[in-house]
Amino acid sequence: MQETTSLLEQFQGAHWLMASLLYGAGFRLMACLRLRVKDVDFAYRQILVRDGKDRVTMFPERTVQPMQQQHGHAKKLHEFDLREGYGETHLPYALARKYPRAGFEWGWQYVFPSTKRSADPG
Repeated sequence: MQETTSLLEQFQGAHWLMASLLYGAGFRLMACLRLRVKDVDFAYRQILVRDGKDRVTMFPERTVQPMQQQHGHAKKLHEFDLREGYGETHLPYALARKYPRAGFEWGWQYVFPSTKRSADPG
């Protein structure tokens, strides 16, 4: 436990939150990076993990406030992107076909968005 605490103390901000989720909630790296806003349930303190097989995990109490702050940061970034004419995120193909505008909705945005805009390679 002391080693884990020492390791986590090396991180700050979103990196600390990601590392804490990897350790405390049993996330795999890509599942953490692909976490969507709609998959975090603050009321029940649980997260839907989409990593091959969907599963629900509880998230550690010490990550609740940082997760709320991360949501706030991501929302501001999303709102800025929308004002600039961007803000669409990647969706699974069938979902994107069925709901063409869903990629712009807040719930489908990533909790840990990229710091740079990127073009869809598709």
